[in-house]
Amino acid sequence: MKTPITCFWICLISLIAFSQEKPVKIVFDVTSDNTKVHQATVRHVKAMSQAYPDSQFEVVMYGGAIDMVLKDKSVVAEDIAKLIQKDNIDFVICGGTMKRHNTKDSDLIKGIKQVPDGIMEIVNRQKDGWGYIKESQ
Repeated sequence: MKTPITCFWICLISLIAFSQEKPVKIVFDVTSDNTKVHQATVRHVKAMSQAYPDSQFEVVMYGGAIDMVLKDKSVVAEDIAKLIQKDNIDFVICGGTMKRHNTKDSDLIKGIKQVPDGIMEIVNRQKDGWGYIKESQ
C-alpha cells in the first residue's frame, strides 16, 4: 500500500514542478547557407517565443548563414523583421563574417545587430547560463 501512495506523491510533485514555466534564455547558433535551416530557425524562434513569452531568445549567425540577414537575399526577411520587433528576440550577425563578405550595415535587414565575433557571443551567452541550440538540417 505504501508503494502506490509514494508513487502517487512523487508523480504529483513532479507534475507540479514541471508545470511551473520559468523563463529561459536560449541562443541559437546558425552557420548554414541552407535556406531550409533559415526557415526552421525562424519557425523555432517564433514558436518558442509564443509559448514562452517571458523568455529571451538570440539567433547568432556567422559563416555561411550571412544570406539569412541580407535584405536582398534572405528567404525569411519578413519573418525576421517581425520577430525583431519583440523585446525578447535578437538576431545578430558576426562582424568578422560581414567583413569577409564585404557586407555593409545597409545590406542587412533593419534591426539586425552586429557583434564582433559570433562564436564568442555564443560562448559568453553560455557562460551567462543561456541554453544552446545548434540549428542544422
